[in-house]
Amino acid sequence: MRQDGRPLLRDLRQSRAWPVLATCLVAIATLGLLLRGQARPDGFDSVVDTTMVASLGGHRGILAWFAQPGSTIPLIAVSAAIAAGCLIARRPNGAVLAVTAVPVTAFLNDTVLKHLVGRTHLGQLSFPSGHTASAMTLATVLGVLLHDPARRTATRVVRTAFVVVACAVTALVAVGVIGLRWHYFTDTVGGVALGTGTVLALALLIDLVPAALRRFSSWRAMHGAS
Repeated sequence: MRQDGRPLLRDLRQSRAWPVLATCLVAIATLGLLLRGQARPDGFDSVVDTTMVASLGGHRGILAWFAQPGSTIPLIAVSAAIAAGCLIARRPNGAVLAVTAVPVTAFLNDTVLKHLVGRTHLGQLSFPSGHTASAMTLATVLGVLLHDPARRTATRVVRTAFVVVACAVTALVAVGVIGLRWHYFTDTVGGVALGTGTVLALALLIDLVPAALRRFSSWRAMHGAS
């Protein structure tokens, strides 16, 4: 069975991926420095969080459903479904992205950034929001895999709709974790930046592997011939 040799990020998108990735890194670094060691909301958080909690705080059941897509079981299920779809479409690089993106995001979030920044909410490390980061990770994975301007307009509408829905789900997750008082608003902003940046970085790395292997094969062939 012939594999689809398309890179995850085509040349045009690859040139756009770098500035988006840089923006994500700057956002995380800036927020991390500003919020380092804090145990309270900043001025902007106070306005957004107070309004959201006042409006939705009495609907904890609904808020829990909003936050649910950012939890473990849904993340595993959706990641597996995306990976299976990539294998059916003969895009092994897409399957690799689908199965690695959420674990890498979770590692960076829980093991690195939360401890590095040290911001707390009700005694728990909170920056960035892991639920929001994971949900945004899957939305970005879908964006990378489904973006293909060369395809027909009819399928482009459907593919765009999938990505828009995934982004809307991420927004609902952010609303859920703020309304439940698990996170501040800026925690969710950091989560969006982390999820987006992680996927773009992984996609760029995965695309570099075939090129590196081709260069290595050429080098071996050249030196073997000599």
